[in-house]
Amino acid sequence: MQYRYADVMASSVPVEIATQATEELLAACHRLIPQLSSSAKPITTSELAEIINSDSTSMFVARVDNQIVGLLTLAIFRIPTAVRAWIEDVVVDSSARGHGVGEALNMAAIAEAKRQGAKTVDLTSRPSREAANRLYQRIGFVARDTNVYRFEA
Repeated sequence: MQYRYADVMASSVPVEIATQATEELLAACHRLIPQLSSSAKPITTSELAEIINSDSTSMFVARVDNQIVGLLTLAIFRIPTAVRAWIEDVVVDSSARGHGVGEALNMAAIAEAKRQGAKTVDLTSRPSREAANRLYQRIGFVARDTNVYRFEA
């Protein structure tokens, strides 16, 4: 089996969790990730398999007309205060934006995080991604009064 269906409430956009690093999924990553980040290097089959086979990450896949048009990666991890979840690398093909793909991906990820006992689900989004920020707020994410720091290792 290449995918298992995500436990998501009724949505017109099918969302699955990848269970194998297939050529189809790798090709979708190579097509979609540059729409998210111009500086990201193309992912390899082994890197994709590492994400899919990890106990702490899941890659969600959205389809329209049987074509992969969206991806989302969910990380779930235990820290001393609780089980937490983090959504990363949400990307919807430019041709499919505005049709519920991003919402379906996020709702599936939230459902999976809840299923695994996460107390919170966090994400970041650049202010310039206005449509994405409106979506996150509409589905219940609340901006936090915090700073995000990054150390380049």
